[in-house]
Amino acid sequence: MTVRQYFVILAVAVPLAVLLLGLAWPAVYWLFIIILPVIIIGLIDMFQERQTIRRLYPVLGRFRYMLEAVRPEIQQYFVESDTNGSPISREFRSLVYQRAKGDRDSRPFGTLFDVNRDGYEWVNHSLNPKHPSDVHPRVKVGGPDCSAPYMSSPLNISAMSYGALSKNAIMALNRGARIGGFSHNTGEGSLSPYHLEPGGDIVWQIGTGYFGCRNAEGDFDDDLFKSNAQRDVVKMIEIKLSQGAKPGHGGILPAAKLTEEIAAIRNVPMGADVISPPAHSAFNSPAGLLEFVQRLRKLSGGKPIGFKLCIGRRDEFLAICKAMQETGVTPDFITVDGGEGGTGAAPTEMTNSVGTPLRDALIFVNNALIGIGMRDRIRIIASGKMFSAFHILRAMALGADIVNSARGMMLALGCIQSRSCNTDHCPTGIATQDPARNKGLVVTDKAQRVANFHQQTVLNLTELVAAAGLDSIEALKPHHINHRVHGTDIKTYAQLYPTIAASSLLGSDTIPDEWRDDWTLASSATW
Repeated sequence: MTVRQYFVILAVAVPLAVLLLGLAWPAVYWLFIIILPVIIIGLIDMFQERQTIRRLYPVLGRFRYMLEAVRPEIQQYFVESDTNGSPISREFRSLVYQRAKGDRDSRPFGTLFDVNRDGYEWVNHSLNPKHPSDVHPRVKVGGPDCSAPYMSSPLNISAMSYGALSKNAIMALNRGARIGGFSHNTGEGSLSPYHLEPGGDIVWQIGTGYFGCRNAEGDFDDDLFKSNAQRDVVKMIEIKLSQGAKPGHGGILPAAKLTEEIAAIRNVPMGADVISPPAHSAFNSPAGLLEFVQRLRKLSGGKPIGFKLCIGRRDEFLAICKAMQETGVTPDFITVDGGEGGTGAAPTEMTNSVGTPLRDALIFVNNALIGIGMRDRIRIIASGKMFSAFHILRAMALGADIVNSARGMMLALGCIQSRSCNTDHCPTGIATQDPARNKGLVVTDKAQRVANFHQQTVLNLTELVAAAGLDSIEALKPHHINHRVHGTDIKTYAQLYPTIAASSLLGSDTIPDEWRDDWTLASSATW
């Protein structure tokens, strides 16, 4: 007999037995308070047609869905170790929490990592270490065409839009940036009052939807851009070509998270998902991108202009490099996003299988700019999973001048990695527009935590640099980082990822063989 048949028998037999027993002991009738709801639930399960498990296993089948609902919490709190959690291990989640709260962040009894495993990485210290002379290092962003350069912190808040995050989360991040003296990227969701109110430095991101600088038809509006870009708090402007979570897909704000206020800020209609187009309408070629960069630089009053992308086809980025070489126009910075994904909600295939991982992308972009002889004019910003000073050190050794962190800053706000960012049910009030949830996030408290995390991480970065015997973060080179390839085979980044010769892409006889095909395909006139 099936469970379904057993339930039918019990649904008849148990009430009948209670009725008969009640003739002798009337108090037994109180059992119907328990029995009848179970029978009703079972009958509903039997006759519904959406879930086979409930239909075949009335009442009992519901326990499967209950257990599935709490599986992430059980996995995180009771199953995973300190080092095997994904996408962020407990070791690094705890590190962010401790630094944000101002708690002790040291580790007793040695590392938890297996230092003999393949892939383990470390920096060698010097027998002549230095004392950190500047615990608040700055990196100048602004090429020869920029009249209002920005002195950036080496660690900043990566792109997260208002709409994807709650207003309290945005205010806490920006207030934290003001306290700590670093910048806050708006994400493509436009400048909101919550970005502007605390007064922290802002990197305004312009996506394909042109939110905050679009006309009624959705095209770029020069006047509206100018009025926002020339605000004092806006320090840099970033054109988003693509992002690591969903490269080639455009942005998504689910309709469930779209409020009338967000719709007004973005100038979009209510009731539907807000989907940014995959590509820009203001330009359609590498040369056109640089013309747009020049246009924004003029409209903004000479502020640093750059673009963000997740590396896909190598020849398309090299086409931008060719356009730089041919026109002489260069961005002030390039933000390189890793294909590992980020805070944004994205289709599974996009997150898992599209886009170049950050390390490979960073190496490629750095080499490409060296190859066209323009590396000294352009800052590289690495955007990825940055939680510790070593993560930053490693990225800088591969060519980054600055790093941005989104998930690290969310953890500093109190994110518990519930991975419900796309549901509007974020339990910590960070990634939701539900007033009942986001009002629990106290702006002043969380802002200080964001500032604490930044301060302690940058301080530890300067200590790592000093321990390596270096005077500044600019002195970091690939040979300072070691990688265990296999067993006792250890190589430095310089050996694993060799740098091409300066300006080698500009001469037909000096182009490295592995670059020749992509360089030949690249054209400044088309993608």
